[in-house]
Amino acid sequence: MDDTRDEELALRAGMLDRLATMRGRPLVDSVADAMLAVPRHVFVPNAPLSDAYGLGAVVTHRDRQGVATSSASAPGTVAGMLEQAEVCQGQRVLEIGAGTGYNAALLAHLVGQSGSVTTIEYDAEVADAARSHLDAYGANNVRVLTGDGTLGAAEDAPFDRILVTAGAWDVAGPWVEQLAPDGRLVLPLRLRGLTRVVAFERAVVGLRSVSVVEDGFIPMKGIGAIPEKNVPLGPGPDLTLRIDDGQPVNPSLLQALDGELALVWSDVVEPWAWTPEQDFWLATLPGFCRVFVNAEAVKAERIPRAKDPWGAWGVYSGASLAYLCSRQVGGTDQMPMLQVGACGFGPDGADLAQLLVGRVRAWQEQTAGGVEVMVEARPLSSMPLPAEDAALLVVDKLAHVFVVTASPAPVSVEV
Repeated sequence: MDDTRDEELALRAGMLDRLATMRGRPLVDSVADAMLAVPRHVFVPNAPLSDAYGLGAVVTHRDRQGVATSSASAPGTVAGMLEQAEVCQGQRVLEIGAGTGYNAALLAHLVGQSGSVTTIEYDAEVADAARSHLDAYGANNVRVLTGDGTLGAAEDAPFDRILVTAGAWDVAGPWVEQLAPDGRLVLPLRLRGLTRVVAFERAVVGLRSVSVVEDGFIPMKGIGAIPEKNVPLGPGPDLTLRIDDGQPVNPSLLQALDGELALVWSDVVEPWAWTPEQDFWLATLPGFCRVFVNAEAVKAERIPRAKDPWGAWGVYSGASLAYLCSRQVGGTDQMPMLQVGACGFGPDGADLAQLLVGRVRAWQEQTAGGVEVMVEARPLSSMPLPAEDAALLVVDKLAHVFVVTASPAPVSVEV
């Protein structure tokens, strides 16, 4: 028995060591202690131990088309959200999206026996599995509810912390109502197809972010779900446009790839073409979208590769579109130096490519030292404030207006 326990502790410690190496810094002590104490394999019993203690997500449920509908998030994603939440002993916590129950178990460890965790899962089958896993682990201060997380859990409110572990299109009214006056709401927020994990606290008007981190999550289900639209283009398809906020698509766009492509290169060269927060700068453009590029089409040299392996940012208008691409101009396979460009299709494709490249250049010129992003969630009933005039992005949703601003990142001084 002791040998088994020692082996499990070694697996968890190894996961944390690899995670710290990947992040370039150790986890916050309280989060590290929780992840060392809670056995992740108990919550993904059908996964090999190498996957349970790997650094990737573990898919646990799929729909009939094979699309993942529930998973154990990657340990780095879990740790990052817990660090943003700053959960303390004795707090009352609401989690939206129980998943495997692993995150609820970590929260239960953080709040201790003097605190409590309520977790809500939309899918009854997933909720039953989470209950089973939590029972097997022995978390006796977690209550698992089956229902629509958009409504929260008023009977257990107020909550010191609310964590939403599925991609949210808006901040639901009940979450704000059920948040304690000095509480914190942490959620993966989708704005124009961009996802950021935002830690919100109350402000004079609405909510204001205290931290903003880039990451991705499976979208929410239920009444708070707003599906993204996927538009396939070309044979294969060669490209798939993902469009948010119900933006319309001209049917003639489906023939955009039939003509010649226009290729425009910028003078921007970066390791991995990494340009953090540039996407908010691009999201202000009409027709902003995400473009997924088929690897086989790139290999066949029908289209250039995307700027980012997980999808390029692009724009579309009428029967034309363009997306950011890249090519290696130096460096090594481990650290390639990539030049950023844009390729366009359709009658106005060249103009759209020039537009994207112009925005890339402007971003580099104006934010050479990096930026810090702040997000405000203001109730629709609030009057527009002067700060909106200087905002990088203003997005109207059903319950809130989201105002994104960017300021120069503080310069770190080495002593």
